[in-house]
Amino acid sequence: MNFCSECGTRVTLIVPEGDDRERHVCTACQTIHYQNPKIIAGTLPIVDDQILLCRRAIEPRKGLWTLPAGFMENEESTLEAARRETWEEACARTCREELYTIISIPSISQVYMFYRAELEKPEFSPGQESLEVALFSEDEIPWDDLAFRTVSRTLEFFFADRNREQFVLRDEVLSF
Repeated sequence: MNFCSECGTRVTLIVPEGDDRERHVCTACQTIHYQNPKIIAGTLPIVDDQILLCRRAIEPRKGLWTLPAGFMENEESTLEAARRETWEEACARTCREELYTIISIPSISQVYMFYRAELEKPEFSPGQESLEVALFSEDEIPWDDLAFRTVSRTLEFFFADRNREQFVLRDEVLSF
């Protein structure tokens, strides 16, 4: 950040009084510009014993498989974001959603939140950000072609929990 979004003056990177880390601060209007992590929300859509995955049509990781997910928008809840992303990427509607994984990646300032969900109807098709969408049973998951570690961790948790017949909220920190 170079300039204050409030008054246009050049900002300075300093530790404000009472804080413990550097922030972009405007010395003219005293506005402190906080930069916070990005939240990525999505679903783990389940149909019987299969999971719906999307093959990405966009970078990053174009051509690889993922759960439907994306950046949360202002003025929406994490569940609303997860539902919207599922619709945008897989033209699918979900129901009976339960927060399932929270995966933080501090090195890139991102937090992933996946909801275990059922499809309202077994209807889906590729959205604008997907090359294709398909249902996969556990033994069909394209593990070597998954786009993100957050997706593989969520799927690993799901299949382990399904085998135990007990689903718990997972909270994990990934480092790279």
